Formats: sequence, C-alpha cells, structure tokens
Amino acid sequence: MSGARDLRGQGNGIGLAVGQAHLGADPFMTVPAIQSGSPQTLVMAIDAAIADLQALIAVSERRSRDILEFQVEMLSDPVTRAMGADRPDAASDAVLAWVSAIEDYIAGFESSEDADIQARAMDVIDMRNRVLDVLNGTRADDFPAGSIFVGVDIAPSHFLAHDWTAGGGIVLSAGSTASHVALLARALSVPMVVGSDPFSVENGTLLLVDGRRGLVMIEPGEAAIAAAMLASDRAADAERATSPASLFSSADSTQGDTLCLVNIDHPAELAAVPADCAGIGLLRSELLMASGADLANEERQYRLYGEVLRWAGARPVTVRLLDLGGDKALGGFGESERNPFLGLRGIRLLLAHPDLLRVQARALLRASVLGNLKVMLPMVTVHSEIVEAQRIFAEEAQALARRHIEARLPDIGMMVEVPAAALMLDSFTTADFFSLGTNDLAQYLAAAARDNAALSNLYDQTRPALLRLVRQTVSTAQAMGKPISICGDLAGRPDALPALLDCGLRQFSVAPRQLAALKTALHHAKTGS
Repeated sequence: MSGARDLRGQGNGIGLAVGQAHLGADPFMTVPAIQSGSPQTLVMAIDAAIADLQALIAVSERRSRDILEFQVEMLSDPVTRAMGADRPDAASDAVLAWVSAIEDYIAGFESSEDADIQARAMDVIDMRNRVLDVLNGTRADDFPAGSIFVGVDIAPSHFLAHDWTAGGGIVLSAGSTASHVALLARALSVPMVVGSDPFSVENGTLLLVDGRRGLVMIEPGEAAIAAAMLASDRAADAERATSPASLFSSADSTQGDTLCLVNIDHPAELAAVPADCAGIGLLRSELLMASGADLANEERQYRLYGEVLRWAGARPVTVRLLDLGGDKALGGFGESERNPFLGLRGIRLLLAHPDLLRVQARALLRASVLGNLKVMLPMVTVHSEIVEAQRIFAEEAQALARRHIEARLPDIGMMVEVPAAALMLDSFTTADFFSLGTNDLAQYLAAAARDNAALSNLYDQTRPALLRLVRQTVSTAQAMGKPISICGDLAGRPDALPALLDCGLRQFSVAPRQLAALKTALHHAKTGS
C-alpha cells in the first residue's frame, strides 16, 4: 500500500511514535514446532521455562514483574502441569498431549463473550510457547529498535524482550486494552493502538501511532507528522488542565457531591491511574486469578488485595467477588451452559461452592485492615443471596478472631445488574451499598446479547427504558439512605452523563483512560460551558 492514510482504533492514552513497520507473526496461528517427549521431558521443560521467567523477574521493574509472576503462577499450578495426562496418547507423547489440552484451554478463553477474559488467551499462548521454545532450543525473534510492531497481537514475553528505550510503538488488529501487554505498554509509555481498521503494509513502511487519539497514519508526510505532534501536545495540555483535583471539588451546590473512581483488573494498572482519582470503584477479582489453583490460594489473594489497598490509602477500594460461571470458566468452575448469561454465575456459583467463597472471604477480611475496603457481590437477584454471603463473611471473621488473626468486616454491597433486583431494590435491606452494572442490566432489559452487532440498534432504542429504570433505582437507594454508584460502560460515555446526573447519580467509576474525559464532561455539566 502506498500513500498517506489514517486508521482508527482504541489507544492506550500514551502519546506519539513514528517509525518503520515491523510485521509480526500472528501468535494465534503460529505454533512453535512440537517435539515428542516423555512426561519427564515435559516436566523438565516446564521447570526450565519457570527458571527463565524467574531470571527475567529478577531484572524487571515492578509492573513487569507482576505480569511475569502471573505466568510463573500458571506454570506452577498442578492443574496446568497435569493437563493432557488423561489423554490416551499421554504415556507415549506427553508433550503433544499437554499441548493439545492447552489448545482447548486457549479456545475456552477465546470463546468467552467477555473481552477481559478473551485477553487472557494471549497469556496462555505465551506460556505454551515458552515451554515449546525450551524444548526446541529457540527464542522469539526480536525486531529493530524504534520500529512499530504491526500484528494481530503480541505476547507479553515478546514485548518484554524488546528494548523500548529507543522508542517505537504497537499497532494490533486484535488485542485488548485490558491485556497484559496493554498494561505493560502504558507502564513503559509505549504508544499503542488496538482494534485498528484492517490494513496491509510492507516491512519498513513509515507509520505514526498516536496512542492518545487511537490514530494510525500510514506514510505520513512531514506536515502531517508535525500536525499530529501539535494535536498530541494540545491533548496532553488539555488533560493536564483538567486533571487537578481542585478543578473538580467534590462539593458542588448545583450538582451535589460527585466522585470519580476507576475500574481495574490488576495492580499493574495502578501506574496508569491518575493520582487525583477518588478511589477504585471496581476491582474485578476473577481477573487476578492466574489459574484455578489461585481460587484456593488465600495468601496470593490477600497479597494482591493488599497491594491495591496500600496504594489507595484512605480512598475506597471496591472488590467485586469472583464473577465466574457461564463464559468465565476457571479451574473447572463455569461449566459450559446453553445460555451462559442466564446460568450459574456470579454469586449463584459462589453460594453453590461455598468453599470457594470462604477462601476469598478470609483473604478480603484480612486485607480489610489495610485500607478502606468494600466488597461487592455480582449477579445478585434476590435478597437471600446477599444475606447468605454476609453470613459466610461473619462466620469467617469469627474464625479468624479465634485464631488471633487481625481482620475487619468490610461493607458488603451488591451489583445491580439484574432487572428483578433493580425493581425490588427496597427489599435488599442488608446491603451496605449498590452499584449499577449497566452492561448486563441493558442486555437483560433489551433481551439482546451485548456482543451481537446485528442487535446493537436495540441498545439505542431501549436507552429510555434503561434510564427510567436507573432513575427508579437511584431514587429507591436514596430513600433507603444507601450509597449508589455506576460502574458500567455507560458511566464512561460523556454523551450519557447529563442524563445520568439527572437520574441522581453522583458516583462514577470508569476505566483509567476514560477518567479525564469524565471529569471534563462533569466540569462542563456543572458550569454549563
């Protein structure tokens, strides 16, 4: 392809990079050669891959260590190591049996309807390739410093093996801003655009990547580069101008108190969270789990929750209990169902497997003494579910006290994402707080899968119904004297903000990259400018 052309995608909020394109292989389609091997050979390869990771951890900065330790956890998990052992060919070729089982595991992530779960497929692919590279005696090819990596996706290990100090950027046709590579790119200030429009270029083609605006320019001229740099500088100035906490005082006589919080999936994201954010409105705990073994690993969960709470200080941190089930399968939980969004998921699954809930409850009770922790239950439908969960938390708190382990019972609230719960909110008398999950609420209200592009028009047409239900829910919560926030995608849409404020909402939790836009929209709504 020749001639200047602009493409759009989703940026990671990091400025500009200009360089020559390097076309990377598709990691989803490229599998290293598979050498036959006995069970002992497989074990040695896995252990060698772990040793390589630990050596890399020793020389990596903190945020990179978090991602690498995630892979160590996966490779150390007995369930992961034993994958494929029950296959007929395992005795004669343990390596092939293991790879086949891992492929099924990857397919499970890729088939999820949750983008954050899909993003974990790349971590498992990277783990598989590390083991196969050990067996083959090979390593992933690096690419020239300062170039723009162009591909479907890029593995975390490939990203970390590259020297980014000379500049460069990333353009991915797939990928996700929730992936571990996206977290690393933000942490190391590497401009990145994911989900770009389809395009083809040759190696060496000049590209400009604007991570702040989600823009990719093919063969830009000097004038276009200068204009893009100027636009990026102005956008950065605008962000700085709207970031001071003094500009967005929580006290406001016309709009009431407003709080701007963020949603995160992992402590590695904290580096990208603005210092003036009011706290963490949603920590998706299921995305902290590297493998099924972590579901029973109280100490690891405690450490991860503690890391976020120490960062937050006195600011609130709301941890959503494991939202597993349906399309979010982990450790054997979340069996395949005909309709996963109407199945055994969220609090339903946790109450069906109380040992799972008790492990998480103990970790959270212990972590609660480290900061301002709140615990949120997902997929609540009836009041008895929250009563039962609160009972389990109280029992575990008493058990910890008998063992003289410091713990504190946090506020326990619930997601409002099921229409029945929204309509009967006044019956949830023991909930300490509410948070509107408008992604699922809109889906259930419209009876339309949110990832079905053919039905996307229904979301716009049913927006008035959603807002009417939101208004009713907020009014009920206020009458009950209970705090209520919103953490769904709707909270991050500036065009929806006036209607949400009119519904009475004053607490908004959004992705870190959406925080500046939310604050700007709030400022305009308050000042009328």
